[in-house]
Amino acid sequence: MHAERLTPSLCHHAEGPYWSPTWAGLRWVDMLAGDMLHLDVDGTAHRLTTPSPVAACVRPAADGGAVLALEKGFGLEDADGSIRALPPLWEDEVRMNEGAIAPDGSFLCGSMAYDQAPGAAAMWRLLPDGTTTRLFGDLTISNGLAFTADGTRAYYVDTPTGRVDVFDWSDADGLLDRRPFADLSGEDGHPDGLCLDAEGRVWVAMFGGSQVLGLDEHGAVAERIGVGARQVTACTFGGEDRMTLFITTSRENLADGEDPAAGSLFTARPGVAGPVEETLFGDAEDVAGQAG
Repeated sequence: MHAERLTPSLCHHAEGPYWSPTWAGLRWVDMLAGDMLHLDVDGTAHRLTTPSPVAACVRPAADGGAVLALEKGFGLEDADGSIRALPPLWEDEVRMNEGAIAPDGSFLCGSMAYDQAPGAAAMWRLLPDGTTTRLFGDLTISNGLAFTADGTRAYYVDTPTGRVDVFDWSDADGLLDRRPFADLSGEDGHPDGLCLDAEGRVWVAMFGGSQVLGLDEHGAVAERIGVGARQVTACTFGGEDRMTLFITTSRENLADGEDPAAGSLFTARPGVAGPVEETLFGDAEDVAGQAG
């Protein structure tokens, strides 16, 4: 299967796509430009600027706004579209990278050092009351994170490991008992962002590999989606039927004219649907029936 190119090369480093009826469609980030992008119903995209040089991740909030991971911490978008940064969590040359809403309505996001120094990154948690907690460190390039529909587990990527790992989840203690789920070190590219479909199977963007891999329940590669850009960063299911896989790509560190479709948004229809329920920041209850 091959993905179709949906947009021109709009972004330098596109990341973190997420579909939600809360914001009526798809959002993703041009991470190192500090911008969010929104896909309108007519297929055009427009930019939303944040008060940060980095916009790492954005997810919907129960109040109609959004929660964001910015360069050195978190931010909030109000329902009127105004965005405010929360106090920075560190001063080091480290930035936020990728995250997800946990089953209790908190927001988790992992970081990475600008120079990709091993062990310099950490996983952070923002509670709806504004409390922040550093859950654990010794990470390098903290990437894809997605929770199962029953709220008991989370799939996770720290890219240099070449693996997808799985955690147990506790509302009280966070991510627990990390163990390997899928060794992808023999595949083309490196595991980056990921998402789950409605059956709980994992779909992984492979940076440098021009592909998204669909994994079965045992972690074996069951599907391959070719992408017309090498640096595939992340993916998510969306659309009114939740059966479109939106795929982001990057042109970071590429020369002018190299890999010309890099930075574009791609789509594929792998024949499965994404979850129809979502947990919003600030609301631990599943929110169902909002699509369409």
